[in-house]
Amino acid sequence: MSESVFVGLCRTVGTSQQVATRRDVTDIKEMVRNRVTTSNENTVMMSGSHREGFRMEGSDIDTMYWYNNQPVIWDLSQTQFYNVHRQSLILSVSSESPPGFTLLQLLSPRASNRVILALVKMNGELYISSSKYREITCSLITPNSTVHGPCGSGAIGTLEYDDAQCFVCDFWPPSASSWIDRCHIWPQPQVVRDIVRSGCHFVAIGHKLGNYENDEWRISFSLAEQKLVYSMNHCQFLTYGLLKLFLKEVINNGLGDNEKLLCSYHMKTAVFWTIQQNTIPNWCPQNLLKCFWYCFKLILKWVYEGVCPNFFIPENNMFLSNIHGGAQNRLFITLYGFYEKGLASLLHSPSLGSYIMNVLYNPRLSICTDEHTLVSETEFDKEMFSEMWVRKSIPSSDLYLISMKYLDTIEQLIFSPLTQYQVLTLQVFTASILHSAAFTLQNMYSNTTENKLMYIADRTSCHMLKLTAKFGCISDRLYIAMFYYKTLRYTEALSVIEMTKVNLAQSYVMYNRTVDTERYTEAVGGQSWSTKLRHSVAWNIKLHNRIIYINELMTEQSFSLQNRFPHMVIPPLVVLHMLEFLC
Repeated sequence: MSESVFVGLCRTVGTSQQVATRRDVTDIKEMVRNRVTTSNENTVMMSGSHREGFRMEGSDIDTMYWYNNQPVIWDLSQTQFYNVHRQSLILSVSSESPPGFTLLQLLSPRASNRVILALVKMNGELYISSSKYREITCSLITPNSTVHGPCGSGAIGTLEYDDAQCFVCDFWPPSASSWIDRCHIWPQPQVVRDIVRSGCHFVAIGHKLGNYENDEWRISFSLAEQKLVYSMNHCQFLTYGLLKLFLKEVINNGLGDNEKLLCSYHMKTAVFWTIQQNTIPNWCPQNLLKCFWYCFKLILKWVYEGVCPNFFIPENNMFLSNIHGGAQNRLFITLYGFYEKGLASLLHSPSLGSYIMNVLYNPRLSICTDEHTLVSETEFDKEMFSEMWVRKSIPSSDLYLISMKYLDTIEQLIFSPLTQYQVLTLQVFTASILHSAAFTLQNMYSNTTENKLMYIADRTSCHMLKLTAKFGCISDRLYIAMFYYKTLRYTEALSVIEMTKVNLAQSYVMYNRTVDTERYTEAVGGQSWSTKLRHSVAWNIKLHNRIIYINELMTEQSFSLQNRFPHMVIPPLVVLHMLEFLC
C-alpha cells in the first residue's frame, strides 16, 4: 500500500525532478533580483510551502521583505561588524519575552519613516512596535491587503498571498544554540554551518500570553526551515506532503478558520523532529506509510500533552496560546478517532483515497515506483515552462541602466555552478530583460533632436530584440514586431507577424500547458530544453506598465497601473492580430 501512496503523492505533490525544478527556478530568480538590490531597496525571499516545492491546490505564496541597512544584533559587541553611520542598528532585547520572542530596540538616531512611525517608548528607550509596524506596512507590497498574523494577506484571482515585512539578523540566535548541539545525525554538518551562517529574521507578531504582545516580535527561522526541507530526501518530503494533505482534507475538513487548531507548520515540525531523532532508520517508498504514522503519533502525543516544542527553540511551546483546555480535549478526541481507524483514515483523503482503494481491491497489483515513469516528458515540460513564465518577470522597467545591471548580474552567474534548469531560467530572464531594455532605450531617445543618438539607440534596441527572438520562445518575436510598428517599419513588422503566425499555428506548440502531446513528442521529443523553448513554446505577452510599447496600448496600461498592477498580460494571438490590423 505504501508504494501506491508513493505513486499518488508523486502525482499530487510532484516527483523529485519536478520539485527540484520548482526550487531551482525560484532560487535563481531570487538570486538575480537580490544581487541587483541596493541597500535602500527591499530584499525579497519567498518562503513557505510554495518555496519548498509544493504546488498543491490551495498553496499560498508567502514572501518576506526586509532592508539590509536595518540589521538586528543580539548584543552591543556585534556593532563592530557594521558601519553605524550608514546603517540603522536594532538591538534584540529578549529578557522579558517568552522563548522565541523579543523586543526590538532602535539604537541609531536615524531610521526609515516606517520605523519612526512604529516607535514606542518603554523604560526611557525607543522600541519598534510590531503591531504598529504591521499596520503601516500591511499594504505596501499589494494594495488592499488585510492583516493576518504577521502578514499582509489577500488574494489575486484564486491565488492567496501572505507578505511579511520583517527585519534581518546576520547572527544565529543565542536561544537556539542548543539546536546546533542536537544535530548529530541530521542535518549534515555543512547544512548546519550554512543555516547558522544565514542568521534569522523577525516577523511582526507578539506572543498572545506575553507581557508586550503588541510590541514583541517573533524570531523567524523561515530560511533555516527552507534549507532543512531542501536537505530532505524525497520520501521525507512526500511524508511532509502527506501530512499536509491529511491535515487539509481530513483533520480540518469542514472546519471554519477559527476552528482549525493545527496548521501545516505543526506538520513540518513533526517531520523535522522525527528525522532528527532517527525514529525511522530507512525513509524509502516502501516505508512511506510507516513514516507518516510515526509523525502522526508524535502529533497525537503533543496534543495529549499540550506541548509542541519549536524545532529550534524547544522551550517555545507552540500550543501554549490556542491548544489547551476544552479545545485541546476536543482536538485529541478527533485525532484519537483517526488513530483508532489506523491507516484507513487516509481513505477520507480525496487526493489519495482512490490509490489506497485500488490496492485494497487489487492486493496482487504490481506498482512501479520509478519516478521517471510517473510523469511523461511532455507533462514535465508543461510544468517547467509554466513555472518559468510565472517567475520570468524581473522589475527592470524603471531605468535602462537597471536593466543593464541585471544583464551584468546574469553574465556573472553564467560562470557559477548552476543546474540545467537554472541555466534555462537565465535564458528566459535574459530575453525578458532585453525586450524591456530595448523599449526603455527607445523611449528615452524618441524625442531627441540628436539624430546620431537616435540612430544608436534604434540600432541597439533592434539588436536586443533580435537577440530575444533568437533565444526566447516563439511569442517573444512579437516584441520586435511591436518595435517595428512603433518605429513605422510596417513591412518589417508584417514579415515578423507572418512568420510568427506560421509558427504559432503548428500543432506541437505548447501554450498555457495546452499541447498535442503526440505532435509535441514527434517534433521536439528528446531535444534540449533550449531548443524546445525556441521552437515549440508560446507564452502570453507580458508588458511592463511603465514602458510605452505602442501608443495604442497606453490607455489600457495607464488604467492597469492606476489599479497598481505592474504588468498587463495579453494572449499572443491577440497581439499578433492587433499588430497585423494596425500595420
